[in-house]
Amino acid sequence: MTQILDPIPSDDTNSVLCCYVNRSSKIQVARITNISNWYFERVVFPGQRLMFETNAKGQLEIHSGSMASSILEDTIPCARLVIDQTDDEVVEAIIGPALDLAADDVPSSLPAMQSVSG
Repeated sequence: MTQILDPIPSDDTNSVLCCYVNRSSKIQVARITNISNWYFERVVFPGQRLMFETNAKGQLEIHSGSMASSILEDTIPCARLVIDQTDDEVVEAIIGPALDLAADDVPSSLPAMQSVSG
């Protein structure tokens, strides 16, 4: 699921869905600062996938470091991180099969949910 706290400008007609994976063992900060009237910054934990919507001309900056300092480790053109939203296999590989569980697929060993009155 894409989390949009600061949506891209509404007049942006060149938006794309992107995915970045933190393959390091360090906490990283992902930033996009080159889109006018918009600022994007998220913390990305080791192994975490970050899905976001941005302008295709965006540049994703990857920062890491300690509390007192930040090091720019990489700048990635967002055009290289684009996900083809029409390709269900790609989306499934990114999001994971857990979201496709139907109620019938839940193992019977799990306790049933009961309503709580109050």
